[in-house]
Amino acid sequence: MLETIDSNVRSRTGGKSVLILGGGLAGLAAAKKLVDNGFQVEVLEKRNLFGGKVSSWKDSDGDSVETGLHCFFGAYVDLYDLMRELGTYERILWKKHELTYTLSKGERFTFRTWKLPSPLHLTPALFGNGYFKLREMLTFAKALVPILFGGDKYYAAQDDKTYEQWHEGIGISKRMLKKMFLPMALALKFLPPEELSAKVVLDVTGNFLRLPHASEMGFLKGSPDEHLTGPLVSYLKRNGATLRSETKVKTLLYDGDEITGVELESGEVLHADYYLTALPVHNLQRLVPEPLKEKFTFFRNLDAFEGVPVITVQLWYDKQISHTDNVLFSPDGVIPVYADMAHTTPEYATLRGLSHAGKSRFQFCVAPAKNLMPLSDEEVLARVDASVRDCFPETSRGAKVVKSTIVRIPQSVYAPTPDKDKLRPTQATPVANLFLAGGYTQQRFYDSMEGAVASGRLAAKEVLMRCGIPV
Repeated sequence: MLETIDSNVRSRTGGKSVLILGGGLAGLAAAKKLVDNGFQVEVLEKRNLFGGKVSSWKDSDGDSVETGLHCFFGAYVDLYDLMRELGTYERILWKKHELTYTLSKGERFTFRTWKLPSPLHLTPALFGNGYFKLREMLTFAKALVPILFGGDKYYAAQDDKTYEQWHEGIGISKRMLKKMFLPMALALKFLPPEELSAKVVLDVTGNFLRLPHASEMGFLKGSPDEHLTGPLVSYLKRNGATLRSETKVKTLLYDGDEITGVELESGEVLHADYYLTALPVHNLQRLVPEPLKEKFTFFRNLDAFEGVPVITVQLWYDKQISHTDNVLFSPDGVIPVYADMAHTTPEYATLRGLSHAGKSRFQFCVAPAKNLMPLSDEEVLARVDASVRDCFPETSRGAKVVKSTIVRIPQSVYAPTPDKDKLRPTQATPVANLFLAGGYTQQRFYDSMEGAVASGRLAAKEVLMRCGIPV
């Protein structure tokens, strides 16, 4: 059991209060750092549950439904520090270090690694996948040089082009773009290579390739609500934080100098010493008063961002279709990244309270979702099922879907299209008592679980520095 915060810690802030808007992972991570340093913290969340894009809940059968497919990468740092503080890190189950691609008509290829220093650990992936021709892999190996050694300055210079433009400009084959990098781009940011900034792909890929363990992947042993966000919420409540769900914010109140309060949709006005927004950027845009935008380019730039539509589908089958205990990628159909959660997540190997062993429970990121959002649930589910049967023509024969769920998010992560990166704000703002957290703010892992936690901790650090507390 984790200890509660010592009263001596609370006294050093002089009772300073922080109001956090948004109860996703960024807001909760910020809240923990602030609570641990003695602040009075209140978190407002408009939904009836906490966790944001990492939230989960039980359906009427008692099965967990997740907002999205949540995979843990070895490169993450802040997220794991947070989980170790909560005593939950061991709930991540690490998988075999390889990437498996499932293609139309049952074709397969796998990228494997060796336990060698970077970039030698990539040797099997480059020359042993058995799918791409040697000349294609040699061209790709040549392209790894700027990815591995180009550095931040090189990555930043690529933000004016799409990843497709960079890829083709450096001479990698179009077949590799379609079969290998399309699902990776969609897994990263739910955008295809012709829309996604080259900087994002190169930056993230560079991070993953420099350390041999960075691209290892893991899954929680059960739902985020029970093993990630739930323990974090419990910790905050136990240590004096106030968490209010179903509380929608209408606007920030600004007197020309600082934020003076937050007005709720109910008409209630809340006050604090400091205000920290941890909202998706499209929600933040409507809360920022026009005088703030008129006065500061910093806030006007927020209007340049928009969210990406995301669809998550779960399908339960009456037989085992996949035998892979890991993430799966597919360049064909509408399921670029997915997993059979009956393998990856032991606590999910049930259905309606009965044993579901030996049967598949898939969870899919369905992307790009822009043209699929207008379709009915039945049409989306049919396309996903068709993609499964195309990728697994033998094992899916005779399989029946016994249950399904679908989650649609019209605006999820921010869209990192070309020329957006330079507009990403810092966590500190020109207003002395206002701070920002979220994947769109400046940190290395963009809109991901790691990016959310990192941004929240950075925003909390800015509050501490503003108060003169050593960090």
